[in-house]
Amino acid sequence: MIPTVQTVHIVSIAIVMTSMAMVDLRLVGVAGRRQSLTEVGARFLPWVWCTLVVLLCSGTILIIAEPGRELINQVFWLKMSLLAGAIVLTLIFQTMLRRRSGFWENHRAAAVLLGSASLLMWVGIVGAGRWIAYVEHG
Repeated sequence: MIPTVQTVHIVSIAIVMTSMAMVDLRLVGVAGRRQSLTEVGARFLPWVWCTLVVLLCSGTILIIAEPGRELINQVFWLKMSLLAGAIVLTLIFQTMLRRRSGFWENHRAAAVLLGSASLLMWVGIVGAGRWIAYVEHG
């Protein structure tokens, strides 16, 4: 059962990472400049939110399976902190996009800062997730 849950978790991570990379790289202005940020958000953010629910479920199962490996591991808590921050940044992006559709295009410095910080956090989440297995615990 656990290998199946891990597979679902890893595939879900790939979906979130790909979706957020597309949003963040568009925010920074590196990729996807032919589409507006509204179009990019509409295309990729539903994938992020739905897949985060899958990650919550699969992650909960993995924690229940090995609570000692996760809950007393400092890297796990680093990962959770980065995840909370990345979710807040994603909510800020989405909220401003809904309130004023041209906000991010008119505030390039804020867009670059948000996109860069978000991308670094998502990469940090993946790195911390892998690092958990290599840090002493217990």
